[in-house]
Formats: sequence, structure tokens, C-alpha cells
Amino acid sequence: MTAGTASAGSAAGDRPEAAGAEFVLTLDCRESPGIVHSVSKFLLDHGCNIIDIKQFGDRQEEHFFMRVHFSTGSAATVEELQRDFTPVAAEWDMNWRLERHGRKLRILVMVSKYSHCLNDLLFRARIGELPVEIVAVVSNHRDHEDLVTWHGIPFHHVPVRQETKPEAEAKLLDLVETYKVELVVLARYMQVFSDSLTARLAGKAINIHHSFLPSFKGAKPYHQAYDRGVKTVGATAHYVNSELDEGPIISQQVIEVDHTYTPADLVAVGRDAECKALTNAVRWHAEGRIILSGNRTVILR
Repeated sequence: MTAGTASAGSAAGDRPEAAGAEFVLTLDCRESPGIVHSVSKFLLDHGCNIIDIKQFGDRQEEHFFMRVHFSTGSAATVEELQRDFTPVAAEWDMNWRLERHGRKLRILVMVSKYSHCLNDLLFRARIGELPVEIVAVVSNHRDHEDLVTWHGIPFHHVPVRQETKPEAEAKLLDLVETYKVELVVLARYMQVFSDSLTARLAGKAINIHHSFLPSFKGAKPYHQAYDRGVKTVGATAHYVNSELDEGPIISQQVIEVDHTYTPADLVAVGRDAECKALTNAVRWHAEGRIILSGNRTVILR
């Protein structure tokens, strides 16, 4: 991940920012003495002030991770900062990203029948709690079309049947390109991506599921959990990969329950856990706090 290509939504980045503009630099590379010094020197040479810094050195993997939120002391564009940081990144063979702080990430939300995660994302984006712009919603059903259009967001009905799945996935990729989508969010979208689509969206698609998996698969997992007398209900948000529901974990929520909870109560608690886990995952991704490390994630909070 480099800053060689300006991300969607930063087309106006060639205009100088006012002094005090804020940016976020996220990076990872092989651990070695001098990395922090090089990054700090770059910021000092450009008259920048560090607002927040998080770092982690993985001793087992000998890998280093860093996120720096900083402000500039003079007018500068994001492209100028990216250009000037490129030699520093090359010296340490870094994966890196440098963007404006607070820039709204362009996301596309996918949903099937259940609306709780969709509704939560729509509300939080609308009030500015999430640094995202929901540019479109795609569903294989029309149940939530009125809700989405009420928010003034384009709704696309893309039915999926076994024989039409390739065409449906091609339509999705076309929408991703048309809307310049940076992240696809599966907000209880109940269709499995093909391996080819998963590869195209690697690191750019987040899914949510109940954390009973793989214990209670199939229909009505909360009813299955009730029959087994579970004591916790949870949810997991993760990046999508070719292993069904087993991609790199981003966020998890666990809520204690007991014998007094009915199946309906467990479903309600599960909805809350799913909304919270997904919201956290989307926020951390949008804020540049997540770095993939193999099948794990490093969250620099």
C-alpha cells in the first residue's frame, strides 16, 4: 500500500491546505533501528506538529507498525507531502498511506433482509459520527429501498441466483468503479462472494457475522444457541477473504446473557453486538487505524 496513487475523494488535493491542516500517516515495515527517527525528521523538516502517535513492534514477526496524526505549520498539499515522504518510505521498504485527516471514505453498503446494521450505518453517517460517505446501497432484495432513498442515497437492486451470480458480481464491480468506492461493507448481506470477487476486493471489504460461528451454522443460530443454553452472545467484524467468515478479525463484541433470555431476547442482543462491532470496524478502517499483518490485523487506536 503506497501513496503513489491519490485515493478517491482527494482529487482536489492539489490545492494548498491552510497552515494547521491535519493529516494521517500510516505505515508498516520490517523492524529496524532508526525508523521512528526518520519519520520524526520528515515531520520536523516540514514544520509539522504531532497530534497523536501510535506504534507497535511485533517481536515475533520482527515487523513495525505506526500511525501518526499531525498538523502542518505551513501551506502544503497532500500530494506534496506524499511526494516528499516517498524517499523515506523507499529507504525502509514501507507499506504506507498518507491522507488528510477527517476525509470521508467512500463506502458502498450491501444488505439482504436484515436492516439493523444498514440502519445503524445510515444514521451514524448522516449525523457525522462516522467519517464516511455512503455513496450507494446494493441489495438482492427491495425491502430497504424506501429507507435508503429517504436518506438520499442511490439504491441498486441486484438479484442473485446461482445461474446469474457472475453477472451480479460484474454489476457490483461496475458500481464500485462508477462510484469510486474505497470500501465495501457487508451489513448482513447473505450471499457468498466468489473467489475472484474476493481477490478483487482484498482488504477493501468488511463483513459482519454472529460470533457463534462455527458452532451454530445455518438458519436461526440464536434459536440454536438458546437450545444449548449459551451464556454469551457476540459478533465479529472481519475483512472478507476466500475462507468463509474466517477473514482477518477487526472488531468483536461479547455480551453476557443467562437462562432468562428467550430466543427473541438473544436475537435483540445479537443485533446490538453486530451493529457495534461493524461500526467500530468501519470507523477504524476509515481513520487509517488498521494494518493487515498476514491473517491478523493491527489496530492502532
